[in-house]
Amino acid sequence: MECVDLVNEVLKLAVDNNASDIVIKSGKGAYFRLGGRLKPVDMDPIDDATARGFVDATVPKNFRAIWERDAQVDYAYACEGIGRFRVNAFHQRGLPSIVFRNIKSRPPTFADLNLEADTLIKLSQAKDGILLICGATGSGKSSTMAAMLNWINQNLDRHIVTIEDPIEYTFSDDKSLFQQREIGIDVPDFAMAIRAVLRQNPDIILIGEMRDKETFETAISAAETGHLVFSTMHAATVQQSLTRLFEFFPPEQIAQARRQVSGTLRGFICQKLVPALEGGGRYAAHEILVADQTIRNLLLEGHDDKIQQLLETGDESGSRSFNRDLYRLIKAGKISKADGLRFSPNPQSLEMNLKGIFIK
Repeated sequence: MECVDLVNEVLKLAVDNNASDIVIKSGKGAYFRLGGRLKPVDMDPIDDATARGFVDATVPKNFRAIWERDAQVDYAYACEGIGRFRVNAFHQRGLPSIVFRNIKSRPPTFADLNLEADTLIKLSQAKDGILLICGATGSGKSSTMAAMLNWINQNLDRHIVTIEDPIEYTFSDDKSLFQQREIGIDVPDFAMAIRAVLRQNPDIILIGEMRDKETFETAISAAETGHLVFSTMHAATVQQSLTRLFEFFPPEQIAQARRQVSGTLRGFICQKLVPALEGGGRYAAHEILVADQTIRNLLLEGHDDKIQQLLETGDESGSRSFNRDLYRLIKAGKISKADGLRFSPNPQSLEMNLKGIFIK
């Protein structure tokens, strides 16, 4: 179909230019997100018939009723010779729009993502517990999680079951064995997949997003019975991540939830992508909480406010605050001071750090 061919040409141009996202709005030319910035493509407008025709032609049959009923749908799209994309199609002002996320066919390595690997490898080697990768939409959570699973695949013998909506990175079995289940294709919904996963003999479970109390309770149950659970959450910092977790529970269950979280949490990895000083790329800045015994005691006793102080001082466990990581990137000449301050949750404190003043 002409509409599919036209959109495929746009997607090929996006991949050739290393765009992370592609936005198509009826009546306008496409937009690419390059290095975190949205840029228009010099092209003729894409009309609503083309946008609608592309979705009608490519949406999996299992999702067609959702698209027709709800006027929005998520699915994965692969085009031979171009790549794979996560697709969100929706209506705005009665007309179709489409947003594509470019998914690399090969899972990334830590080196590909310019990540400091030591702490991430340490967390990846945990035998059980819950490990949460947090950040805003587009902050690279899925890529960091894929890099950790890629390292596991190359170095450890694990049975890994993923529950995703849709599947992003696809893994080829190496030392580990992967079972990747896509919501709507392999299993009707998250709830059914979550209930079944403990019967599938996994060592590691990946849950695409920690979205509700039921999902988190299943993650806790899996962690308590000897499984390592990876998942993501939309939260900007460790403090916000803890707040979000405990918001899943009513007040009368918070004490029990703290006992369970303190016993099962392996860590948080909170991430932001900061523009590189040179080359037009971006570097990941991390706030990392490694749940050692001190952290577990603070969680159990409800002293979440004291955790931030530990992140600022850093320790041998690998925990660190955003400011400590931004400081490292600035001093290494990878990001500018201005961008470091702009992305810092506490720019005044970072300014002090850059002057050689640190919390002891």
